[in-house]
Amino acid sequence: MIPFLLRRVVQSIPTLLMASVLIFFVLQLAPGDFLTPAKLNPNISPEQLAALERNFGLDRHPLEQYFLWMRNMVLNLDFGLSFSYQQPVWDVMTPRILNSLWLVLLNLAFFYAISIPLGVFGAVRQNSFGDKAVNVVLYFLLGFPNFFLALIVIFGLLELKRVTGIALPIGGMTSPGFEQMPGWRQVLDVLSHLLIPALVLAISDAAGLTRVIRGQMLEVMRADYIRTARAKGVSERTAIWKHTFRNAILPIVAGIGGLLPAAISGAGFLEVVFGYPGITPMLLDALNSQDIYLIAGFTVISTVLLIVGNALSDILLAVVDPRIKVG
Repeated sequence: MIPFLLRRVVQSIPTLLMASVLIFFVLQLAPGDFLTPAKLNPNISPEQLAALERNFGLDRHPLEQYFLWMRNMVLNLDFGLSFSYQQPVWDVMTPRILNSLWLVLLNLAFFYAISIPLGVFGAVRQNSFGDKAVNVVLYFLLGFPNFFLALIVIFGLLELKRVTGIALPIGGMTSPGFEQMPGWRQVLDVLSHLLIPALVLAISDAAGLTRVIRGQMLEVMRADYIRTARAKGVSERTAIWKHTFRNAILPIVAGIGGLLPAAISGAGFLEVVFGYPGITPMLLDALNSQDIYLIAGFTVISTVLLIVGNALSDILLAVVDPRIKVG
């Protein structure tokens, strides 16, 4: 195990280096820079612009900017200064990452709670009325982007409020007066705001995983060792969950490596639709203003988590499938 982890650490160094180069210089290829709007403002003098360029380090060559950024990041874990917020990148990202983390974790709980039972049910009750009904709904959901489904849900909730007077929180992360609430009320208030976005995202994403689990289960159920286990008198529950499901989830375990960066990357445009203060709105604003250190810092963190997640996936695969050896 230790040689495997050391080999992964060594392999990750050139990966991170190339990723940082691509991130930084692709951002530099965009026309203009953070000060472009200021340069178009006739009320700002050339002297003021020159001072701003020196303060932001934009008067240096991009190569010099990159090496200074890399030096500070490697030696001091300093991801630079955000142009827009005038704060260290880490301080800007941390609260947004935590906000997205709560939403994504609740979404993952709903996601697997929906996908796994439906996938197993579809395989065990293949071509039954329930299986066909689930397939129809899943095919329908596969054609909808999650942000479009979110708009439909918001419209339905607004109509529910108009007709019945029942109002459910559908925007933001907290209610007015949140700071004055007791601790337990604050937790419940945040959960009530997370519930609908997490459910919408889970239902939208579950369509694909459910189909994968169903297909994998059907393939494993036809294997000789499953028929042998049943012939030896193994109960149906054991045959399904211990023998079939354990082997069917191998592709899912292999994809766990993407969960770590996904956990901090937010819920995509769903955060924008629900006005949720997560990482996606921050990144969109950073892209619009060309806040290169904020974008580059977050992307580097995501790359590191992806490398760590892939190593964890390999270890978990060896745990689930004894035929796989890590080393």
